[in-house]
Amino acid sequence: MIKHRGFPSRLPGSDLQFTIRRANPKGATPIQRRERHADRRPADRRADAAFLEALWLSFGEEPFERGNLDAGRIGWLFGREVVPAEDPFDPESYEALLRIDVDRARQTFPDVFDGDGYWEAR
Repeated sequence: MIKHRGFPSRLPGSDLQFTIRRANPKGATPIQRRERHADRRPADRRADAAFLEALWLSFGEEPFERGNLDAGRIGWLFGREVVPAEDPFDPESYEALLRIDVDRARQTFPDVFDGDGYWEAR
């Protein structure tokens, strides 16, 4: 499992994690699309924006390996702003390739791409 050095491990000031410390010996947790409802907590919304911004700053439009990125956190963006970059896609692989759907991400999280993102404001 590749570890993305320099990638934030969590949302500052919270317990919402972005990365995992070590590979699960039983295998990777499958990436599953999670539904985002309008009544989500503000901290969860900030975590989505901060995670997407960290992905953007780290990888840009290039495909990236899942590695130590948290499957649960990816799931909040999966199938919308983060999509598979390979076919067939194995959601249970640490080596699975993902990419940012930039057009969709810009629509959903304009602050991330317009310079007013989470990390810029901190």
